[in-house]
Amino acid sequence: MELTLIFGISIIGLLFAVYLIRDVLKRDTGTDKMKEISNAIKQGAEAFLRRQNRTIGFLAFALACLIYILYAFVRAHNEHDPASTSSLALWTTISFVFGAACSVAAGYMGMWVAIRSNIRTASAARTSMNDALQTALRGGAVSGFFVVAMSLLGVAGLFALVKSLGVTDDVTKIPLLIVGYGFGASFVALFAQLGGGIYTKAADVGADLVGKVEAGIPEDDPRNPAVIADLVGDNVGDCAGRGADLFESTAAENIGAMILAAGLYRANTSYFEMNQLPLLGVILFPLVARAFGIIASIVGIMVVKTNEKEDPMKALNRGYFIAAIIAMVGFFIASRWLLGEEHYFNFFICGVIGVLTSVAFVYITQYYTEYRYRPVKSIAEASQTGPATNIIAGVAVGMESTGYPILVIAGAIVSAYFLGTHSGLNDAGLFGTAVATMGMLGTAAYILAMDTFGPITDNAGGIVEMSQQPEAIRERTDRLDSVGNTTKALTKGYAVGSAALAAFLLFGAYIDEVRNYMPDFQPVINLNKPEVFVGAMLGSVLVYLFSSLAIKAVGRAAYSIINNVREQFKNNPGIMKGTSKPDYGQCVDIATKAALQKMVLPGLLVVGMTVGVGVIFKWIYYAGGQQPTGASGAEVVGGFLMAGTITGILMALFLNNGGGAWDNAKKYIETGAYGGKKSDPHKASVVGDTVGDPFKDTAGPSLHVLIKLLSTITLVLAPLFI
Repeated sequence: MELTLIFGISIIGLLFAVYLIRDVLKRDTGTDKMKEISNAIKQGAEAFLRRQNRTIGFLAFALACLIYILYAFVRAHNEHDPASTSSLALWTTISFVFGAACSVAAGYMGMWVAIRSNIRTASAARTSMNDALQTALRGGAVSGFFVVAMSLLGVAGLFALVKSLGVTDDVTKIPLLIVGYGFGASFVALFAQLGGGIYTKAADVGADLVGKVEAGIPEDDPRNPAVIADLVGDNVGDCAGRGADLFESTAAENIGAMILAAGLYRANTSYFEMNQLPLLGVILFPLVARAFGIIASIVGIMVVKTNEKEDPMKALNRGYFIAAIIAMVGFFIASRWLLGEEHYFNFFICGVIGVLTSVAFVYITQYYTEYRYRPVKSIAEASQTGPATNIIAGVAVGMESTGYPILVIAGAIVSAYFLGTHSGLNDAGLFGTAVATMGMLGTAAYILAMDTFGPITDNAGGIVEMSQQPEAIRERTDRLDSVGNTTKALTKGYAVGSAALAAFLLFGAYIDEVRNYMPDFQPVINLNKPEVFVGAMLGSVLVYLFSSLAIKAVGRAAYSIINNVREQFKNNPGIMKGTSKPDYGQCVDIATKAALQKMVLPGLLVVGMTVGVGVIFKWIYYAGGQQPTGASGAEVVGGFLMAGTITGILMALFLNNGGGAWDNAKKYIETGAYGGKKSDPHKASVVGDTVGDPFKDTAGPSLHVLIKLLSTITLVLAPLFI
């Protein structure tokens, strides 16, 4: 019954995505000039993604082979394994490959529709604000529904397959066999987000510094050789990259919650049997609750509409709140149905806490990144005295912005844990936090639609500008572009908030898994042990090294693009006069090569360092022979995971919010404040914005993935550290 519901609603989600594709693609595609620009963006984005996916595919294949070898031939059999050695190796590898393939497909599908929605949004802007808004949102929603529905189908499908084949007699151990699905999704997402982020910000920084500051030409001016690369970057970074990011979020958290649900059933078997609540229903509760979120998001998307005078952001928020309310109703139904009438209510409230946490993150991110509020205005004000004070103010705002989100996360974790502990069921605290995480992800399809809305409207504005449409149309796309910048910032806040909640969920799942393999293991990570303390320091420094590599990659790629743009202006004076066209392809090629070369090292650093810490400290632990000393490899990895997660959350908040605030401080000045465009404060704000670009669109979003990749690596490879 539960599996049928999950499959049925997931298929409804995919069918709705197909309906949205048909609805968007049948809309008008504008003038020939608009089509020419859109086709250039489309060709650049598809060419980059093909090359990137080939690279990712090679790396994923190599890692899949390594996982199989380690499980099948290197690791000794453990009596507590969920299946035989060969079955464990096979299903871990299969689930890894399947997760990687689904993550690639989800990211590509979102981008495929986005690069065809941009021109239709630009054309719709010639008619009305409502048509343009709905075109962009529905185009973005395709990505949201493909990601969420495929994630549910993948996890539920693997679960059903392993169960039907009888790989293990114990249903509670099936999640341990398919945990590789989340690892595969996370692995792909890290490279997709890194590669797309390096590409988009290298092009953006190059276009802004030479175009706006040196040449004094507007954004998206067709005379700028880097403008097409910049528009391509919006799609490969914000559409494909974020699609893979949220896919791995939902996949990893679904499996982590199932592991904790299995532990909950084992601890309360008599209660569930007495109330005739089947084991399968309890384990699948997280997936059922998430499935109801698909229905909620469908309703939210369909009710969005606006008029010429209303702020488009209000229409999007209206749809979001409707989706959030329906998601809460879905949680009530799932909790009462699958967790029993006696103890369900506390878990329902946990789900509500998760939904409210996502709302809180939306408002906090708006406060720190919209130019209506104090933080962004303070950066704009500081721009009056030059780039240095602009950057100082931006760094300060980014650091300040970590405070409120951490308080919200702390409140959500403690309250959900408290409700779980006092639900009347044994060992239910961690499961309470898992339910809160499911609640936060209940509206993931709608949130991802809002995220992809951003690059679609950005591209639409570029198409309108480059095809020299009337000013009234440009004003409409400017309003949508401004809203799109806000929605992109909100999604980053949402992503890091869900990553923080999920990190605690997945950390609990890791401890549960270690206890499954080592029944005598005490669920305590003792930082007083020198090995664990060192492991924690290594986890923290990983975040800094990773961020450094990502930001440096943007700087080096941007350096090459800046020199190319300057060279084209110098060698072809007709570009600035408008009598000849720049060579857009050169910048596209530079950005593509740089992104593919620079994304590999940071990704391999994360995987290599995590495995290295676990294996080395396991060897040290057993170095004394029959009398192990110090902390086990599993405990050291626990410290590594805990410290890396906490540091990663703080760094991601700083980078995302600081970068978003710099961007909107520039846009605030462009509205006419402090002298407006081409003034000295505007030039200072452009410099600040270029500093913030790799923060908010490369390193920051990649850290969301890193946080969850650390958890999924440790879940998959935990048996190797024991």
